[in-house]
Amino acid sequence: MQLSFTNRVLEIVKTIPRGNTMSYADVAEAAGSPGAARAVGSLMKQNHNPSVPCHRVIKSDGTPGEYNGGAEKKIALLRNEGANIR
Repeated sequence: MQLSFTNRVLEIVKTIPRGNTMSYADVAEAAGSPGAARAVGSLMKQNHNPSVPCHRVIKSDGTPGEYNGGAEKKIALLRNEGANIR
């Protein structure tokens, strides 16, 4: 049985190690839907499951992007994990 796009995205994001990030576009491509970066962003905005570290998904230019807990919290979480962000 093939996973839905949503489930593929969530499973990919769960594998992003602490201190690392992936862009929305990279997640979309890894989920088999290149060009679906905005859809990944929408899914991450709706995520409230702590087992899915959506704060590790950033914009392609290295900036943090939006976060359902607020952009400043996203930056703090990433810095606490040792991630390089702009």
